[in-house]
Amino acid sequence: MNTIKIFTLVAISFVLASCNGQDKSKDNALKTSVSKIEVLDFHSTNRCMTCNAIEASTKYTLDIYFADEVKKGKITFQVINVDKKENEALAEKFEASGTSLFLNVIKNGKETKLDLTEFAFMKGNDQDAFSKELKSKIDGALKTL
Repeated sequence: MNTIKIFTLVAISFVLASCNGQDKSKDNALKTSVSKIEVLDFHSTNRCMTCNAIEASTKYTLDIYFADEVKKGKITFQVINVDKKENEALAEKFEASGTSLFLNVIKNGKETKLDLTEFAFMKGNDQDAFSKELKSKIDGALKTL
């Protein structure tokens, strides 16, 4: 009788492990098939005029030049407060401790982070110059997908 119980437990464990493995492989297949660009605008709670201009100019650029890609989910835009506990892991992943702008190019699940922070601060208060250069950087990233 004990042999039957042991055999049953082993069989159930095997079935559960098999099912669990299939779910993971489906998740991994989905993750590796993802190709998109994440535009990440990090900031702290207290923001300066340039920090606000970076966000506004980024939104403007995406709305004017990449509305279709955003609508289709090919490009996403996130504004992330690094001071909030729920954003801590993401801020650490990008080493963002204050205002930072990143393109995270995801091709077949593999991420390539492009730090645009220096450019963003240099051009942040000139919407035309900012928008032209950001458009160029996003166009280049889209070609790699």
